[in-house]
Amino acid sequence: MSNDPLLQPYQLKHLTLRNRIIVTSHEPAYPEDGMPKGRYRAYTVERARGGVALTMTAGSAAVSKDSPPVFNNLLAYKDEIVPWIREMTDAVHEEGAAIMIQLTHLGRRTRWDKGDWLPVLAPSHHREAAHRAFPKKLEDWDIERIIKDFADAAERMKAGGMDGVELEAYGHLIDQFTSPLTNELDDPYGGSLDNRMRFCLDVFRAIRKRVGDDFILGVRYTADECLPGGTGKAEGLEISRRLKESGLIDYLNVIRGHIDTDPGLTDVIPIQGMASAPHLDFAGDIRAATRFPTFHAAKIQDVATARHAIAAGKVDMIGMTRAHMTDPHILRKIIEKREDDIRPCVGANYCLDRIYQGGLAFCIHNAATGREETMPQSIPKAGVRRKIVIVGAGPAGLEAARVSAERGHEVVVFEAANNPGGQIRLTAQSERRREMIGIIDWRMSQCEKLGVTFRFNTWADVDTIAAEKPDVVIIATGGLPHTEVLTKGNELVVSSWDIISGDVKPGTNVLIYDDAGDHAGLQAAEFIAKAGGKVEIMTPDRAFAPEVMAMNLVPYMRSLQKLDTTFTVTYKLEAAEKSGNQIIAHVGSDYGGVSKQRVVDQIVVNHGTIPLDDLYFELKPGSKNLGEVSYDELLSGAPQTVARNPDGTYQLFRIGDAVAARNTHAAIYDALRLAKDL
Repeated sequence: MSNDPLLQPYQLKHLTLRNRIIVTSHEPAYPEDGMPKGRYRAYTVERARGGVALTMTAGSAAVSKDSPPVFNNLLAYKDEIVPWIREMTDAVHEEGAAIMIQLTHLGRRTRWDKGDWLPVLAPSHHREAAHRAFPKKLEDWDIERIIKDFADAAERMKAGGMDGVELEAYGHLIDQFTSPLTNELDDPYGGSLDNRMRFCLDVFRAIRKRVGDDFILGVRYTADECLPGGTGKAEGLEISRRLKESGLIDYLNVIRGHIDTDPGLTDVIPIQGMASAPHLDFAGDIRAATRFPTFHAAKIQDVATARHAIAAGKVDMIGMTRAHMTDPHILRKIIEKREDDIRPCVGANYCLDRIYQGGLAFCIHNAATGREETMPQSIPKAGVRRKIVIVGAGPAGLEAARVSAERGHEVVVFEAANNPGGQIRLTAQSERRREMIGIIDWRMSQCEKLGVTFRFNTWADVDTIAAEKPDVVIIATGGLPHTEVLTKGNELVVSSWDIISGDVKPGTNVLIYDDAGDHAGLQAAEFIAKAGGKVEIMTPDRAFAPEVMAMNLVPYMRSLQKLDTTFTVTYKLEAAEKSGNQIIAHVGSDYGGVSKQRVVDQIVVNHGTIPLDDLYFELKPGSKNLGEVSYDELLSGAPQTVARNPDGTYQLFRIGDAVAARNTHAAIYDALRLAKDL
């Protein structure tokens, strides 16, 4: 038996959990037709295989037709879900883990123009800012129907082999009943705390009656909304006591905060640059006050913090959910005393931000997550050892090096700079985004263990590559800022990279023209504004920084609004001309009929990158494949066999921004799906 607090088993009612780490409920948006089919099942099972004690699926599964999903949730109100649930639960149990599912009615946290176009429901007519729908005020027959829907859904989940269900309360319909801010009903469901809690307890009674005592029931709820007039800590403690004393549930899963706005959601689920484990002590207060099994998750990124949470008695089970998206094998590596091999979550929140924009959840630096059916979490050895030469030590090049070395190949990496990182190193110049360097540090550590040879401060050319006698050459040289976007005056502008790197001093009155919409534009704005400059961010798009996405935008806005930054949308910078020590910026619009001017002392352009691809084209004539990639082979997981040049001596590929400007995840995915089959 290990003395590690994280590896101690925990008895939850009749269920023995093999350790103290859980994956809390979250919706990766992988369902197909509302069902947990192949992608969903493979993703869930991988975390069980990695050693987690309990994995919870869905975030959350809808129990009613008038709770239409807004990010591709599971549909627990359909009978056809039962066999799909059974396939998943059987597979998870075979790996030794327990599995539960989270059920919900979204209430006002959805839209009326989704699903069957039924009215959105809530205990008041107040809309939720995040989803904007004005709800119908619940009637008695709505309440009766939804209580039955919860019980029906729970019965389906038990039939599907789940070990239990958790009700999602916070921000959803149950919390909308409990909070005085959102409940304007009359008796018996509105007014006093007794009445406001009645719906939650009625739901649990109906479920317990249907599923019996040999089934785990829990609730994820907020014990402090952190909103004036809402549920405060004192009332939250009372709610916690009453939940325990009801005798209907088996554990509490504690949240602090509210999720009706992007800033509120980001405080509940903090991203990079924000404090780690900000609500852990609060969860500990709930556990101490109730002496009841208590779970918690909120930016528990690292093993040390998780270990402290259990050792200090803050909680009984600790959630490391986004951390398990980054590395599904955390527990296995703890057990094998390989904690330094754990791929770190850097809090980039690419996973959640994609969901809230209608996409699938992908981890910024683990391209296999969510693709377990086609991408390996553990890299198999190749049958034949080959010599792989990689040019560029950014995220794409390092991933190609890591995966190739895991395959057993001899790998040499050339990098013109004196250290690795590429654009990530530039990104990490911002204090709030320093955690991003973990993407590079982890790969360097893995590559060094695997014997990869690095040659820094080396500008590789055709002769340099040829001297290595490679079997495969991978160009991962990235790109350079593209600033020539004006009809006149391109020589008067600087790039966002120039500002972030410190190569160019920030101006005092600055126009940032950002039509790439990614982090670099906002990072440059923050550098300039913090240096005392007046900043206007202009974009021809309908919204600024769309590639940054909702939760990542929150810290920027909290900073830039205080620094009095101006945001201008739907206007286009067309030209620039010098006027003494100033620059006249000529502004138009794609909508036509507009001609404006700005007088500034600096123009910063953020327009993505153009590939740094000279070496690739110089190497192309000497390659076997002339640079061609068979997409059929790439997508089917087969080795590349294109042979266009009988005189060629090596295969040649390029990846990441050396192909076209994209993002970090795309660069890493390029590298993984190519190198895994070399």
